[in-house]
Amino acid sequence: MDQEQQLNGAMRSVSINSNGLATKLNGHNGCKGNDETDNVRVLPAATAATGGSFTIGSDTSKATNAANSATAATANANAIQIQTSAAGASAADKKKMVHELCQQLLLTDEQVQELCYRILHEVRRGLAKDTHPKANVKCFVTYVQDLPNGNERGKFLALDLGGTNFRVLLIHLQENNDFQMESRIYAIPQHIMIGSGRQLFDHIAECLSNFMAEHNVYSERLPLGFTFSFPLRQLGLTKGLLETWTKGFDCAGVVDQDVVQLLKDAIARRGDVQIDVCAILNDTTGTLMSCAWKNHNCKIGLIVGTGSNACYVEKVEEAELFDMPDNHKPHVLINTEWGAFGDNGALDFVRTEFDNDIDSHSINPGKQTFEKMISGMYMGELVRLVLAKMTLNGVLFNGQGSEVLFTRGLFFTKYVSEIEADEPGTFTNCRLVLEELGLSNATDGDCANVRYICECVSKRAAHLVSAGIATLINKMDEPHVTVGVDGSVYRFHPKFHNLMVEKITQLIKPGISFDLMLSEDGSGRGAALVAAVACREDILNSK
Repeated sequence: MDQEQQLNGAMRSVSINSNGLATKLNGHNGCKGNDETDNVRVLPAATAATGGSFTIGSDTSKATNAANSATAATANANAIQIQTSAAGASAADKKKMVHELCQQLLLTDEQVQELCYRILHEVRRGLAKDTHPKANVKCFVTYVQDLPNGNERGKFLALDLGGTNFRVLLIHLQENNDFQMESRIYAIPQHIMIGSGRQLFDHIAECLSNFMAEHNVYSERLPLGFTFSFPLRQLGLTKGLLETWTKGFDCAGVVDQDVVQLLKDAIARRGDVQIDVCAILNDTTGTLMSCAWKNHNCKIGLIVGTGSNACYVEKVEEAELFDMPDNHKPHVLINTEWGAFGDNGALDFVRTEFDNDIDSHSINPGKQTFEKMISGMYMGELVRLVLAKMTLNGVLFNGQGSEVLFTRGLFFTKYVSEIEADEPGTFTNCRLVLEELGLSNATDGDCANVRYICECVSKRAAHLVSAGIATLINKMDEPHVTVGVDGSVYRFHPKFHNLMVEKITQLIKPGISFDLMLSEDGSGRGAALVAAVACREDILNSK
């Protein structure tokens, strides 16, 4: 049996019965939750795409396609029914209509279990040399093999590029896990985000120079750790090729280029500062390293912010693309790049009409499918699409929307966190948000429905992330694993942590324990720590 057959053999399928309920999954039982969103019968995705290349057997594909067609027809009928019945409907009826529409956003225990199988399948494809080129979850080797041991000392620079801003940090690592840190945030103008690569790196080099002058290290030669939070194919600790831009960037001339060299070239063009770029890493790696400095059980790094990604400690023999000669170390850090999970259709069985809308209007249609169902860049827009549909159907706000509500991108993800932070039965934050949207005449029923929609979107995101983390924990098969976590969604959403703990607990193997640790500046301090560990190893190797 070849490897691809073995991997496919690990797959499972969810069957849908005539009532739209997911039936038991090959004897695997999920656990029940206990909040309102768990008590609603969950339908499969209303408009799941059927053209994906992800296959797990022809019979399953036929059954899935039939279920998708039947469900799409049901959804269309429901939409017509809502439009004709919403006018003059009672508050209770409108609540029922909202809950029925949101069923497609709720994942059954069987669907979550199926996600775990599919994620594991894709991770194995990414790790294996034969299947890596076609894998969506690339599982790039980071070449980071050593975690901090607490003995790192000295001054280090960190450059953190991963969103609409970037940071420069100066970190002085001292004894007893103590450190001093100074940092500054610099904006990246929109015209640079979509301009040329040379423009981008010249801008970064200029800001680096200004920072060093401001902090009186202009004349010192300092090691720098470069956090580059985009899909990267690493060829060494200081060499990485950009796979594709994400998060709104589209700088020309950077894809397939070594971004370390582009940074070095920009610094050299200035000729005014001495910087040794001694490591490039992803923000997930930085998050793991930052947490591992204080907690040596930290073996997974997770980001749930503007984007979503995870890295984890893997056995060298599992990482078939790791080709460092004379290696005697047993582990290497793997950057999964799991945001692209589902780009081959593996998530179609849980995608909705709203996910399809988000994707088709994004700058990268068909890419980063998993990320678009989870991250802060899209969560607010997912909620807005549901609100807009319900308003147009007369279910919310008496059918009276606003220009802001019907404008893409203006329902910010922070609104979701603010609305869900309201105490039960109160709608203080919700009303403030709705007023910002130009919706000042909402009833308490409207507010309750808005909050429910937010809860469905954020809970689904938490459960998708949890399926991924539980899969990695189970694959590592260690007695205890600490997961270092960073990102605005995890940090600021009032329920995300608890939703994750509850779901991961259900999904991990008996006998394994875990905890989630909020990272303290992983992409900044973590980058400096990768540089520090690299310097530590260089010193050891030179002796």
